[in-house]
Amino acid sequence: MLWVIRVFWLGLLLVGGRPAFAQVPRAQPDTLTLRATAATPPQFPPPSDSSLLSRRLPILASGLAVSYTGTLYLLSKSWYTGARVPLHWFDDAREWKQLDKAGHFWGAFHESRGAVDMLRWAGVPERRALWYGGFVGFLLQSPIELLDGRDPAYGASAPDLAANFLGSAGLIGQQLAWGEVRIMPKYSFHTTRYAALRPNVLGKSLGEQHLKDYNGQTYWLCVDVGAWLPASSRWPRWLQPALGYGAQQMVYNDPKANAALGLHPYRQYYLSLDVDLRRIPTRSKLLKRVFYVASIFHLPAPALEFNRQRGVVVRGLYY
Repeated sequence: MLWVIRVFWLGLLLVGGRPAFAQVPRAQPDTLTLRATAATPPQFPPPSDSSLLSRRLPILASGLAVSYTGTLYLLSKSWYTGARVPLHWFDDAREWKQLDKAGHFWGAFHESRGAVDMLRWAGVPERRALWYGGFVGFLLQSPIELLDGRDPAYGASAPDLAANFLGSAGLIGQQLAWGEVRIMPKYSFHTTRYAALRPNVLGKSLGEQHLKDYNGQTYWLCVDVGAWLPASSRWPRWLQPALGYGAQQMVYNDPKANAALGLHPYRQYYLSLDVDLRRIPTRSKLLKRVFYVASIFHLPAPALEFNRQRGVVVRGLYY
C-alpha cells in the first residue's frame, strides 16, 4: 500500500521546490580546490525573505495536507474494502527476507529528504526545516499501519514502524553530522519468473511487479566517497561505490510452500558502482528537478554478487 504514498510524493517533488544540496558554509577555496570541485553542483541556500516564506509555506502545507488526506481516504475506500476488525498487531519481521523493511526505510528516507528540501525552498530556516521535515517520512508512512491493523488479512507491524523511523532518522543524522547526504539509499528493479507463479500477490502487470515482486527489488547504499577525500583529489563526485541487498525464490512466506515448488529463498549481496545524477552539471532547472527525483534509483551497472547458492557471481550489467 505504501506505493501509493511514494508515487504521490515523487510527483510532489518533481513540481515542488528546487533541489537543495549541502547547506554547510565552507571556507573560500584556493585554485586547486576550485579545479577539483568544478563539477560539483551549485549550492542553493534557503531563502531568508520573510515574504517568500509567507507566500510559499501556506501553498506547500495546504497542498500536502489536502493531497495526503485524499490519498489515505482513497486507500481506505478502494484497497481496504473487506471486513474490519479491532486494531491488532502482526509480527512480520521474518517475512520476505526483510526486503519490505528495506522498502520502508528507503521510502521514509526520501520522503523526509524531500520534505526538508521543500521547506528550505519555502524559506523555512535551515535548522527548523531539518527538524520539521526530517520526520515527515515517518509521519507519512506510519498511518498505513492503522489501516493494516484493522484488516483481518494483515495487522499493524511494529517492525514496519521501526523501519519508517530509521529511514527518517538516517536522513536527520546525516544532515546533523555533515550538512548533506553522503550515504544515499537507492532502489532498482528487474523482472523475475516468480511473479507468474503467484500473480495475485507478486503482480500481474509490469507496474504491479515493480511494486510487489520482492524477488526483483534491490536496495542500495551509495557512498559519496569524494566528500571525505581532500579537495585536491581527482575522484569524480558523481561516481559512487554501491552496496546492494536483494533476495530470490520468494513466492510464499511459508518455507514449506516454497519448497513444494522446488524453491529455497536466499539472500543476495552486491558490490557495484552508481552515478549520482545530482552531481551532473546542467543549467536546466527542469533537468535539475528530474535528476533530483531520479537520484533515488540505482542505475544499471556491472556488479559482483555473493549468495550462498552460487558463491561469487559476476554481473555484466545489473539492474
